[in-house]
Amino acid sequence: MPKYTEFKDIGIAFKSHPITNDLIVVKNDADVKQAVKNLLLTRKGERFFNPELGAGLLDLLFEPLDYGTAGAIDEEIRRVLRRYEPRVTVQNIYIEPNFDDNGYEVELTFKIIGRDNLGYDIEFFLERTR
Repeated sequence: MPKYTEFKDIGIAFKSHPITNDLIVVKNDADVKQAVKNLLLTRKGERFFNPELGAGLLDLLFEPLDYGTAGAIDEEIRRVLRRYEPRVTVQNIYIEPNFDDNGYEVELTFKIIGRDNLGYDIEFFLERTR
């Protein structure tokens, strides 16, 4: 059986385990999926000691709601993951403007480097908040 690198991090919900009262941890594939989504939804400047970390996705939501902006979101996702998440390779990004809900449906498929897997999907909706 091949030996894989183990990944482990604290769950983003910061919930405690009901028996041990320790923080719940996410491991391996779930950890990488959580890290990718957190990275994409973090604005530049949010992390005090690393102000360049993050994506400009939320800033692009104030651009016109069209396929041109969807292309810019695609480029930003690829740029950020190439720079800050070396554990993944992007396989496919599908971004669809949702004119009724004033946002973008985002589907991201990626592969974890060094793992024998078909790919992982992350889906989320990007919208402006007031």
